[in-house]
Amino acid sequence: MHNQPDFRTNLCFEALWDTKQWFEPAFVQLDSKGCILSISEESKTQEPTEKIRGFVIPGHNNAHSHAFQYALAGLAEHLPNHSAADDFWSWREAMYQLANTILPEEMEDIALMLYTEMLRHGYTAVAEFHYLHHNLDGSAYEEKAAMGQALLKAAGSTGIKLTLLPIFYQRGGFQDQMNPLQRRFISQTADDYLDLFYQTEKLVNKTANSKLGMGIHSLRAASPESICEIFESVPLGIPKHIHVAEQQKEVVEAQQFLGHRPITWLLQNLSLEGNYHLVHATHMDSVEVEQLAHSKAHVVVCPSTEGNLGDGFFSLRAFMQSGGRWSIGTDSHISLNPCEELRWLDYGQRLRHQKRNAFCFEGSDEGGEIALKQAILHGRAAAGYSDQPLSVGEPFDAVVYDASQPLLSASPKSHRLSTIVYTSDISSIMATVVNGRWYVINQQHLQQEKLRDNFIRTLAKIRHKIRKIF
Repeated sequence: MHNQPDFRTNLCFEALWDTKQWFEPAFVQLDSKGCILSISEESKTQEPTEKIRGFVIPGHNNAHSHAFQYALAGLAEHLPNHSAADDFWSWREAMYQLANTILPEEMEDIALMLYTEMLRHGYTAVAEFHYLHHNLDGSAYEEKAAMGQALLKAAGSTGIKLTLLPIFYQRGGFQDQMNPLQRRFISQTADDYLDLFYQTEKLVNKTANSKLGMGIHSLRAASPESICEIFESVPLGIPKHIHVAEQQKEVVEAQQFLGHRPITWLLQNLSLEGNYHLVHATHMDSVEVEQLAHSKAHVVVCPSTEGNLGDGFFSLRAFMQSGGRWSIGTDSHISLNPCEELRWLDYGQRLRHQKRNAFCFEGSDEGGEIALKQAILHGRAAAGYSDQPLSVGEPFDAVVYDASQPLLSASPKSHRLSTIVYTSDISSIMATVVNGRWYVINQQHLQQEKLRDNFIRTLAKIRHKIRKIF
């Protein structure tokens, strides 16, 4: 495969779903920037049209990523040295060891491979929850946003759209000083963080296909006053993210030091609305579930990571019954398949409640359609994009599933989306397209071999530095 993505302006697919309806067949005409001029079931041009045997849906949106943690995937599936048990907190120590080795150029190599793999699995955009900011000794780089710049460069090289979320991380815990292993994350004050935020904004403004968001690591990682100050200081229209209530220990400590459960504290101290994206929200009581849903704030669920870390089950059924909105993220990247995330989310609820089809509430509901609509539309919101994918004027950001796959080919239109969600893997993907440009064709990214070799060399260097924990 050559190094420049294919760009095709007049296409005819077997079918296209825009989150509202199917076009079948689907004639798609693009302008020179890769934006949609028309989608219809009849051709609107006299130009030659390329016929493609594929089913098109909007590109998946990855609403929560820690790129550097991809270097740890698969290496923490053993008990820590001299330990008889393992949990989130012991895994975190291994993650800290990793974080304290990575240089900007190594961050770029890791992100290059990760973002390539996301594209191969059908993600066209990612929200990067970025808190690995500083030099190895904890001092600021000369270019304060150097690590963020490495992520922006990686995204630009691979073709994925990046929403960079510089994260405020002030302390080690509710009443804990900074753990020395957290030194690369820390901004001592809100002003320090806002300086980093606006330096990041300058870089984002100079980078194509990138957007700016912001976030606070968690309630335990910042003072209550700083949390309120920072969320109220940044521009109103950008996505705002925070980890919350991932572990029971955090809930207990929030009650002890803040006087409220984490979700309750946020609801009482911030004007939560549609720009807020609460990551995990695993441990909520019934009142919090209902109030959070009514606030219109979103939850970002990361099922494969939450399963891998033993976090617990998100209260999906009750949240959706109250009108709650959610998206998905791959977090620590133990899995990169968006359909696997949706299956994990559903199957966890099935095991918890011992009933099937957790996404469905009426007899006519189609689980795959409900899941994809939630994940795509609210994943776009988490990254700062409109709720009108694959519409006239919008970029053609899409994943094309192979319509010749036996199960997909045989599936009736009414069950096609569920067939995609519940049966597909990477072999079902014909192409991933961003701005009308075909970055992945037949499971291969256009720079696959080069990026893979660089990644392997970089991981060998990193693992040599921290071999004692593996």
